[in-house]
Amino acid sequence: MDLLALADFNLVARHGGFGKAARAAGRPKATLSRRVAELESSLDLRLFERGGRTLKLTEEGRALYERTAVLLTELDETAAAIASGGDKPKGRLRINAPLLFSQTAMGRLAAGFALKHPNVRLEVTTEDRAVDMIEEGFDLVIRVNPAPDDSLVGRIFLRDRLMVVASPSLKRPKGHLAVPAVVRGTGDEVTAWDVKRSNGTSRIAVDPVLRVSSLMMVRDAARAGVGAARLPVSLVSHDLAAGRLVRWGDVDGPEIALWTLYPSRRLLSARVSAFLDFLKDAFPRGTPDELAAYIGS
Repeated sequence: MDLLALADFNLVARHGGFGKAARAAGRPKATLSRRVAELESSLDLRLFERGGRTLKLTEEGRALYERTAVLLTELDETAAAIASGGDKPKGRLRINAPLLFSQTAMGRLAAGFALKHPNVRLEVTTEDRAVDMIEEGFDLVIRVNPAPDDSLVGRIFLRDRLMVVASPSLKRPKGHLAVPAVVRGTGDEVTAWDVKRSNGTSRIAVDPVLRVSSLMMVRDAARAGVGAARLPVSLVSHDLAAGRLVRWGDVDGPEIALWTLYPSRRLLSARVSAFLDFLKDAFPRGTPDELAAYIGS
């Protein structure tokens, strides 16, 4: 396959037309059109649907673009790094992180990374949904207990666990009486929490009296005495130490694992490697107490 023709195809696909691509690259429109036509002929595939005023990728064209755009970028970056005599991180790094981690730690992490690597243009977005890394152009995502995905590789960099906490003013009910509870989200009705105590596992019946959209809001409501709550250790450690909250027990369930993920078919760029190393330096042990200390410092 002609790499130059492939690069021209990517240029046209990225800009959405021969004219726009020609103006952006300072290249003749006719040359780009000819090179793309030659690539289509060599592959025996139609890569673009050509209308009167529109140019749209075919299904095959989109698949080729998604699989080759990143590889061509990495080839350019590798050549540039070799030419400059090193592999120093530079260029744009796009990261997507979950809401709670962004609210508590990501701002400080991003600032520290930007100061350490001034040639990297870091962009951080926040959301809890499972983003499509390739389609949406992310270099790295941080996720909590992600589902297995053959197209992604990654590693755990932090662990946390849930515990049931409440304001000292809220007394734990005896017997099977339900306790007022603050919960996140508006999903299935919550009726009980299983907690681990020194003498075994017990069940706390709960009555969700308040539903909110973030764990920070859950914590604030629990502090105010609205109800008990299930919250990560890292988020409530300082409240427990200060007496603003008391611990009723650890939640009986799987641990919380924070992962860094990136596409398996993508070469690990210097930017991504640098950020992974930065996270390792920030959380060398990856424990809940370490995250709590980082949040509170």
